[in-house]
Amino acid sequence: MYLPSAFREDSLEVQHDFIRAHPLGVLMTSGEGGLMANHIPCLLYPDGPHGVLRLHMARANPQLAELASGRECLSVFHGPQAYVTPSWYPSKAETHKVVPTWNFVAVHVWGTPVIQDDPAWLRAQLDALTHSQEKARALPWRVEDAPEDFIAAQMRVIVGVEIAISRIEGKWKVSQNRTVADRRGVAEGLATENGDAVMAGLVARRGGLE
Repeated sequence: MYLPSAFREDSLEVQHDFIRAHPLGVLMTSGEGGLMANHIPCLLYPDGPHGVLRLHMARANPQLAELASGRECLSVFHGPQAYVTPSWYPSKAETHKVVPTWNFVAVHVWGTPVIQDDPAWLRAQLDALTHSQEKARALPWRVEDAPEDFIAAQMRVIVGVEIAISRIEGKWKVSQNRTVADRRGVAEGLATENGDAVMAGLVARRGGLE
């Protein structure tokens, strides 16, 4: 990932928090089957120096063969994103030497996948993933709420994947390379014209406007 210094985020804690908040990763492989990508929800665990991703996928998915090959894979996690018009820059009125851009937040993760086919591992993965998404609900749904024979049948057609993270990069491209006045203009434009409080807040916080 192209990482100008203004946009780098090297804090592992911040990167991990971001993945937990945006768990749907784009899992990418390259092998005999060519380039492949699938959108798969992941759970992040703080094991090892950079963390571990755990996920599951359909046995029928052709990407499984690439994951079982022992070659490195890449997972990309996306967050808030927004188009930025030059009209929000006060510097536009001064020089007109401005162009549009796109603000976004992303974390890229590399590692070598290991296939997990143990039923106990799979059940733990299903329980943990379900709990991560259901825990905030007043009446959380649990895997055991479904008939046991139904869950057993569903588990037979999926397989687990564990990826020990060997490298991780974070990019918070939120107008840090602009002047203070331009950053303020972007934050205000996003909030008032786009109604995008999330990206406006990121511009403000990362740009030292708060």
